[in-house]
Amino acid sequence: MLRAERRRRGDLVAAAVLVAVVLLGAGLIALLAPVSHTTSITAVPPLQAPADPPAVPAALTEAWRAPSAATSGPVAVGPAVVTGDGESVIGRDPLTGAERWSYRRDLPLCTVGSAWNMALAVFRNGEYCSEVTALQPDTGARGPQRNSDVRPDTRLLDDGYLVTATGSDHLETWRSDLVKTQEYGALRADLQPDTQPRPQCRHTSVAVTSGRVAVVERCPKEPGDRLTVLHPDGDESEKPVQEFSTVLQSAGTRVVAVTSSDSGAREAILMPNPPRLSIRGAGGAETAVYPLALPPEDLAGDPPGEVVPTFSVPGAVLWWTGSSTIALDSTDLHPLWTLPGALGPGTVMAGTPLIPVPNAQLVVNPATGAVVRAIPVDRGAYQGPVSTAALGPILLEQRGPTLVALH
Repeated sequence: MLRAERRRRGDLVAAAVLVAVVLLGAGLIALLAPVSHTTSITAVPPLQAPADPPAVPAALTEAWRAPSAATSGPVAVGPAVVTGDGESVIGRDPLTGAERWSYRRDLPLCTVGSAWNMALAVFRNGEYCSEVTALQPDTGARGPQRNSDVRPDTRLLDDGYLVTATGSDHLETWRSDLVKTQEYGALRADLQPDTQPRPQCRHTSVAVTSGRVAVVERCPKEPGDRLTVLHPDGDESEKPVQEFSTVLQSAGTRVVAVTSSDSGAREAILMPNPPRLSIRGAGGAETAVYPLALPPEDLAGDPPGEVVPTFSVPGAVLWWTGSSTIALDSTDLHPLWTLPGALGPGTVMAGTPLIPVPNAQLVVNPATGAVVRAIPVDRGAYQGPVSTAALGPILLEQRGPTLVALH
């Protein structure tokens, strides 16, 4: 008959130590996990979208304002106005500005954008803007998340299907589940050498349309900037798919807009000395040139976040040069009309283009750019650029780090 196994004191001590180590490890994992450093308050009941107005209002007065330093323009998505400031993303009632949901991390925000009818929050973790979270606009509930290698100056560009995150030497493209479909430029961990054709080049401007990403690069030892067009929905994200890449005649250029129409894809490139809009076709060949009367300051430096300010309306792309808004035909990108003195590209409210100017919003004819009427707007001492969006009867103006709602 076998005797029962005796438990020695040393065995009990070892078992206790093992349990303590396991519990400590579990505690550290919980402590270090992103969820433990996150506060998410969802909206109950969900936000409801306000009805669109039948026409642009006759007058505009301030309804509310909120800090939003992490947005480059108003984020109006679904029924919510989404602001980003410090470590917090807040979904607000568009009519009152009241906080209906919030998402907070112990990390600073890099930017907040929108796509796929969701808000996208990008947080900085160390050197990179690596924590990306999608949020439902009506409740603030979390959707897909990913880790990324986006740079701190990133902007999010939505082409209607994919989102491209810009960067001074690296860009990424994601699909709606936040799976990466493309990366281009310098890689933090180059696991497959020679997959990137020009990792040493600086990205100076980026524009997107469905199925195409155009980037202007400034590469060492090249006589001019380089225009590269990529197909962002490749089978292997680490191997970018180039449509073409060509060196331009000069430096200091910007890609303004890009199309993928049935009549032929186009890129509109702002060229300096003298200022002109160069339209590029197959393989980057120039197909048309349009002289532009722009002051030198409109051509100085590179655009913030590597993005030229534009807004698409039916039949046209509204482009803010820094001193004027120019409407480009949405098919072949030739200039249609110019509105001098603008503060931003403008937006559409009640089916009508509105363009910000000092002390007013201008209602313009979309075909000719003729001013139909001016709506006075009191911006106080603020005199900088104004990025706009509309949600229901509310017109939103981004004035520096502050979002202002008008009705």
